[in-house]
Amino acid sequence: MYPRAEILFTRRSIRQYRKGADVSENDIQFLLDAAMSAPSARNRQPWHFVVINSKELLNQLSLSHPYAKMLCNAALAILMCGDTEIEPEEGYLIQACAAATQNILLATEAMGLGAVWLGVHPRQERMETVSQLLKLPEKITPVALISIGYPSENKPRNANYQQSRVHFNTWG
Repeated sequence: MYPRAEILFTRRSIRQYRKGADVSENDIQFLLDAAMSAPSARNRQPWHFVVINSKELLNQLSLSHPYAKMLCNAALAILMCGDTEIEPEEGYLIQACAAATQNILLATEAMGLGAVWLGVHPRQERMETVSQLLKLPEKITPVALISIGYPSENKPRNANYQQSRVHFNTWG
């Protein structure tokens, strides 16, 4: 095993957090720096981030997304957004935001935090609700909501490798 790569296998979706444990501004800055280190098409970096640490907003978001109940106990959430003026091609916009989201998830694991990726795009009702609640400009597409906190659950390492899904040179 490659010691520096262990977080790729230990990162899990964490939905239960210790109550009252805040994430420091320095740690939030680190997460955002990690996100902005992600690759993007033509290095356009079409992302914006809305850091949500208001308990009122976290509670409202938990009620507006069918899979976001954990936000009630999260220390914060980060809304990953794409800017359609920077990257007008939706496919590339979503790919860049997905790469940045994955960087946040890996950074949380490296820091001892827990996180879960909550899909927003392409569900129109989720996109509209989040856009209205967080007052997003029209050019901004909400892509993913990342719930973050100190974990109060422990999950085993992933073992997802499937040889049947690997093909060399051709499909056969």
